[in-house]
Amino acid sequence: MYRRAAGASGLGFAGNGALLAGPGTGRREPAAATRGAAKAARGPTGARGDKPGRPGSDGFGPGGRTRRRRAGRWRIALFGMLVLAIVAGGSWTLFGSSLLAVRQVQVVGGNRLVPAAEVRGAAAIKLGTPLATVNTTAAADRVEQIAAVLSARVSRSWPNTIVITIRDRTPALAVASAGGYELIDASGVTVRSASRKPAGMPLLTDAPATLRGNPAVRAAVTVLRQLPGGLRSQVIFVSAPTASAVTLRLRDGITVLWGGPGQAGHKAGELALLMRTHARYYDVSDPNTVVTKG
Repeated sequence: MYRRAAGASGLGFAGNGALLAGPGTGRREPAAATRGAAKAARGPTGARGDKPGRPGSDGFGPGGRTRRRRAGRWRIALFGMLVLAIVAGGSWTLFGSSLLAVRQVQVVGGNRLVPAAEVRGAAAIKLGTPLATVNTTAAADRVEQIAAVLSARVSRSWPNTIVITIRDRTPALAVASAGGYELIDASGVTVRSASRKPAGMPLLTDAPATLRGNPAVRAAVTVLRQLPGGLRSQVIFVSAPTASAVTLRLRDGITVLWGGPGQAGHKAGELALLMRTHARYYDVSDPNTVVTKG
């Protein structure tokens, strides 16, 4: 074992062959010592450059959890903004855009007793109104204020149409009035007025003071609808003082006391047999006990 002091070069050798650094020179250490120092610098996590005892880049320490929470909050915020944008866009399209506004009002149904223009006017739906904001129930109520309309239904037909479906009242009886005739339906509602009685429509005589909603009027119309076709075409007058005392006057001056609407088939059968006797008066109000006169 020997040691040589550094001379002009500043180098020396230890007895084990290690190179010793002298003054003014860089220090070279054995390879084993260098590897040991590097391992110590990496710390217990094994990540180069990390300090011993601190969590590394694996994200399992407190710092990693914080980053995950922040990322989660950002995702939630972005999703919320996306939902708000979709809702706002949809609301604008429905309520503020002209893309889904009313461009036409279509009237269907009925038998054209009421002109389509009158129906549109009663509905009072303005073109250009957003389709979603149209109050269909209120519009239907307004249309039903027309006397000749029995019922109305208002619906949306996307993207730009309102459809009004109506059922007209059907006139069944004529009632004499000062200016001619009032044509009424089964509910006693005046459907329209006429200067002349329509051909084939019976005239209601002995009409009650109040026609609308009167059960006697409804009974008279119901009886007419129950009659066989051949008998129905012969009726020219109908009298209904009460709902159970409907009386028919036929063309040949024959009078039939029909009674109420019940047992229509039985009454029609008995009347067909009795009319073979060529009497002038028939009472079939009780089909089990029929009466003829004249």
